[in-house]
Amino acid sequence: MEPADRARLHNTNGGVRETELNELAVSPMKAPSALRAVTMVTPVANIPSASRNSVEEKLGGSATGGRTVEGMGTIYPNLMAFCGAGYMKNTSIGPPYNSGMYFRTLCIFLLAINSVASHAIPMRSCKDYSAKIPNVKPALCEAAQLQDSTARSVLGRPIWSRDVPAQGAALRVLVLGGIHGDEMSSSSLVFHWIAMAQTPPADTPVPISWRFIPTLNPDGMFAKPARRVNARGVDLNRNFPTPNWARDARHYWEERTRRDPRRWPGTQPLSEPESRFLLEQIDSFKPNLIVSVHAPYGVLDFDGPSVPPSRLGRLYLDQVGIFPGSLGNYGGIHKGVPVVTIELPSASNTPLEAEMHQMWLDLLRWTTERLGSTATAPKAAAAPASADLPKPQ
Repeated sequence: MEPADRARLHNTNGGVRETELNELAVSPMKAPSALRAVTMVTPVANIPSASRNSVEEKLGGSATGGRTVEGMGTIYPNLMAFCGAGYMKNTSIGPPYNSGMYFRTLCIFLLAINSVASHAIPMRSCKDYSAKIPNVKPALCEAAQLQDSTARSVLGRPIWSRDVPAQGAALRVLVLGGIHGDEMSSSSLVFHWIAMAQTPPADTPVPISWRFIPTLNPDGMFAKPARRVNARGVDLNRNFPTPNWARDARHYWEERTRRDPRRWPGTQPLSEPESRFLLEQIDSFKPNLIVSVHAPYGVLDFDGPSVPPSRLGRLYLDQVGIFPGSLGNYGGIHKGVPVVTIELPSASNTPLEAEMHQMWLDLLRWTTERLGSTATAPKAAAAPASADLPKPQ
């Protein structure tokens, strides 16, 4: 890579290039025995501040994240066995084959690809979330015991989830926040509700199994500044496969929003990994109710069958209609699963603790009264997917 190009990448301020985070540069061969060095160039402006001093993420560092090849054997044992793990020493590989430079280069390339995919974006800890999300202390985040869903955002960040099952539950409720990355209070409310779900009221008449996804759009939330859209500039709440999406979504965006970039629906439905992940959750978990938390309009919206709740806490029902590609349209109208959309009054501040608790109690009451009598327990084959997830972090 030319010095001018490297300087341009290092000095970028985002904008139209803010999703172009990684570029691989391969040094030319200088001798038959030389190994090709694969490096990852990452614009400083797009590296989270908490990670800029990480030993494993220095600019121009090796694609193995600063590890020796011997160390990589502990992370990718199968791949290293293929490359001749018994011959690893320091930072070179000496496979017991006579296939020459081609094989050795192939091994290094495979290691680099695996390493970049796994380590280009750091795994977000509770410390990171607490620094970003209002009213979420590290202890609250850790108590949530989030699990890695194995799904990844555009930039490779994990999408965390948490199941809170109940014995004999016939009702399943999916709660999600952070579809829009700049509505951080929505993620905060979900964290607080996870804590409440773990100690349900003793007089709850119908047991409920919960699945929580606090932040569906981590790339938008951790952007600087936080953004409504994901890393590819797509509004995830316009990216679901509602009927006539191809005809209506772009027309709505052009005519009704006047090409607002914050509401770009994407080139096709489910073009984004985050929206595909949520659709998979709906299909596997089979919720009787979806609760989607947003901000900052301070109202309660509802789509789908059943009589909507008139209020949750201080939020009163004010149905605002449906949009092409929205979750309310897809889940409530197209799939027939009730979707309660909560619009908190502020995107940056959460309601008081007592208010969040009252909203939770009102949601429990309405759910059991309106949905409890019609709910059926899922078949054994459709058990919550969390049984296959890694242990809580």
